[in-house]
Amino acid sequence: MTEDMNPVQSFSLDGDDLPFAAGETLLQAATRAGRYIPHLCWHPDFAAHGSCRICSVKVNGRVGAACTVLASAGQAVESNTDEMNRQRKTLLQMLFVEGNHFCPSCEKSGNCLLQATAYQMGMEGPHFEEFYPNRPVDASHPDILLDLNRCILCELCVRASREVDGKNIFAIGGHGVGTHLLVNSASGQLGDTRMSLADRAAHICPVGVILPKRRGFVIPIGQRRFDAKPVSQQVEGAPE
Repeated sequence: MTEDMNPVQSFSLDGDDLPFAAGETLLQAATRAGRYIPHLCWHPDFAAHGSCRICSVKVNGRVGAACTVLASAGQAVESNTDEMNRQRKTLLQMLFVEGNHFCPSCEKSGNCLLQATAYQMGMEGPHFEEFYPNRPVDASHPDILLDLNRCILCELCVRASREVDGKNIFAIGGHGVGTHLLVNSASGQLGDTRMSLADRAAHICPVGVILPKRRGFVIPIGQRRFDAKPVSQQVEGAPE
């Protein structure tokens, strides 16, 4: 098939034309082009989940999640605007108060996507009343600490354990504000599962929920991933 018979199709992202392949979402196409759209629950190795809504953009004037909206020719997509960034900042503020996120004491500080995205959006503070949910810390596993206080319900660990590790270690249960991460064992403890440090699920958490034991602060603060460059300059999945 000649190039003329298969023309490159594109959509507009903040005024710039971006090409896309058939079946790509807006976020996939933007990421492949090295363009940053803020996100938390999306990962290039897994199907879109659409739960956090941080990647919300305006498509032809209507708001949709960039991780689930399929790209089509001629779309006018607005992402990096004052309006959309204000909405993202509000969503981030709500995530911070819904869990227990105290960055100075967290081992994931500097490597945390939630923290880095809050910096990127210029979040000054939560501005909402803290929920302070009563969530346990599970230290039953010999090699892995599970701190459910920081869970943002992105389901990345659920999907990684099911689709890559083949173990189904995690699930999401509950309703509304009571929604929480579950461990699939009779006791509900991580130590009674087959989870291993070699599992993909052990390393995919974007925040500080799943942490390896005996490695705290091995990488000093100041030398961590988002200490070096802001998240907008580290588009995961983009070509080198």
